[in-house]
Amino acid sequence: MIAFLRWCRSIVVGMLNGVAKVALFVIVVVVALMGIGLIVGDGMPGNMVLKLDLRMPIKDSSSPSVLAFQRNPTVMDIVLGLDRAGRDARVKGVFMRMGGADMSVPVAEEIGAAIARFRKTGKFVVVHSQGFESQGLGDYLAAASADEIWMQPKSPFGTAGAGAGAIFLRGMFDKFQAVPQIAKRADYKSAADMYMEKDYTPADREQTTALLQSWYDNATKAAAADRKLDPKAVAADFEASPQFADDARKAHLIDKIGYDDEAEQAAKERGDNAKIEPIMDYVRATDAASKVGGGPTVALITGTGEIVEGTAEHGNLFEDSNVIAGDDFADAIRKAAKDHAIKAIIVRIDSPGGSVTASDQILDALRKAQEAGKPVIVSMGALAASGGYYVSCAANKIVAEPGTLTGSIGVLTGKVSVGKSLNLIGVTADEIGIGKNALFDSGISPYTPEQWANLNAQADSIYADFVGKVSAGRKLPLDTVKNIAKGRVWTGADARSKGLVDDLGGFWMAVSEAKAAAGISPDERVVFKRYPEAEGFFDALRDAFSGTAAGMRAVEGLSALIQAPAGHAVLQAVSEAPHGGVEMLATGLPIQ
Repeated sequence: MIAFLRWCRSIVVGMLNGVAKVALFVIVVVVALMGIGLIVGDGMPGNMVLKLDLRMPIKDSSSPSVLAFQRNPTVMDIVLGLDRAGRDARVKGVFMRMGGADMSVPVAEEIGAAIARFRKTGKFVVVHSQGFESQGLGDYLAAASADEIWMQPKSPFGTAGAGAGAIFLRGMFDKFQAVPQIAKRADYKSAADMYMEKDYTPADREQTTALLQSWYDNATKAAAADRKLDPKAVAADFEASPQFADDARKAHLIDKIGYDDEAEQAAKERGDNAKIEPIMDYVRATDAASKVGGGPTVALITGTGEIVEGTAEHGNLFEDSNVIAGDDFADAIRKAAKDHAIKAIIVRIDSPGGSVTASDQILDALRKAQEAGKPVIVSMGALAASGGYYVSCAANKIVAEPGTLTGSIGVLTGKVSVGKSLNLIGVTADEIGIGKNALFDSGISPYTPEQWANLNAQADSIYADFVGKVSAGRKLPLDTVKNIAKGRVWTGADARSKGLVDDLGGFWMAVSEAKAAAGISPDERVVFKRYPEAEGFFDALRDAFSGTAAGMRAVEGLSALIQAPAGHAVLQAVSEAPHGGVEMLATGLPIQ
């Protein structure tokens, strides 16, 4: 028996020794990497020009749990990165590739403001374009904020104006005997018109024309101001498009003709032969240092995409969810509200809306944060409409770009029934339901008159609640909100005149409002704390290794090994139609 116990003891001791050795090895590796980090620093050169490629569509933000390796920069990466670079003596300027992204006007306004803020520190921005091919205004509007624009010889300059188009499926549905039944509140709520109509409704044509005119007027004036030109002359030059680079140069819309390597070399020479560094390398290398230092702490919570119920499981480091999940977003606000170090909360929203219940969950969390003494400022991205406006309406202040699409205070609900369509191709469908409304949301049979009345009652109830919450949150008379609601989408410039937003500007305007609400001096720099906070083993590795060149390379290699190619689901138009649930969604809006 004694021998057996000694044998057990030896096994336990051996296991503990093994664990201790592994733990010691990990500690030694981490300490070694930290030591290398102290010697090497963040791995960035002492004299550099940052390179930024904006020739592809750009998202507003990404989940904090998604690593910066091998992903394209977001709007918020650029906004925060250029601010950091403006205060970094090692960064002499920025070289940007632009054209081809078909950038929306509000995205261009945010990026343009970030460029202007960077240039105010005395640094330069050189842009090169192989062609502004889109007829939309956004790509050129963002480029106009630079102090030097190059174009490739004989490349196209297509910037012309603001346009929109829509596809309507009602005629096809009629031919195939599909029955669309979608209730909307109210006339301007156009998200379901592609299923219900054969053309723009008068209300939708009115609101779309107003949106495009607002974009055109504001973008033309802003580009003219950046280029120090007469707005009427710029408008006339846009009217001449499509044209070529030589024409744009003669009109002083650009500065130089040349190829990308020539423009890049000019940027290097302007930076005293600085080394060219991709902006995302700079962002991730300096990320840890940006979180260290004195100054009040402000929570930053970002959300991009449709608002959905539940969780998007943000623990995945290598994939972005592309949705705003109610559980995750509300929990982020709640955690920020409980953090005694947080002086204010900035909520960055870029969303067309979505689930009613998830939107209400987020709004409730926002209100409770305010009750806990945390002022909440909303910074709107390119789109914060319908449910995106719902979650914003109670904020202490709402800041939007002049071109931001917002409002759309309305709801829609319904379905498309395809039972008769199946019969046309020899397919029969049958169904059995126990309970009068067990098949209420069935995609086979249309609503009965009684069910249609029930559906409209639901829409009326949710719409009245939405309007009431906006009235209370914005401190506007109920009749005033009813008049400016009706599902209508407004640009930020028009929304401010209606009382739906407080200030026109980008992210840094929201930061100024957060400082004022929290009693922080306007000149004092704040430290941003992201929510939800990254968690898990790989996040610990990232945090431990951040700031060291060797550590960054180690995690980058690990990322490359683990990350699988992203799948792309192709959704049919009919599958995107409402399926019976009440939604607060604004889709089919102009993108340029």
